[in-house]
Amino acid sequence: MFHEHRDIVTVLKTENAHFKKVFDKHNDLHDKIDRTEDGGVDHIDPVEIEKMKKEKLKLKDEAYAMIMDYKKANS
Repeated sequence: MFHEHRDIVTVLKTENAHFKKVFDKHNDLHDKIDRTEDGGVDHIDPVEIEKMKKEKLKLKDEAYAMIMDYKKANS
């Protein structure tokens, strides 16, 4: 996620505990959704999968906003 902002992500993950929590939660959801949709061991109700996707998108938006704030503050 956010490969074009890799340097900023690295800084934020080490300096901002909230960013790290959001970033890690997003990645956990991504992995869980992938395992479920790929027919893996996780079997989850389709409604629950949609809720997880919405939460994942919300977390991505939040992380992106923090990246943009950091970029603006350090330009």
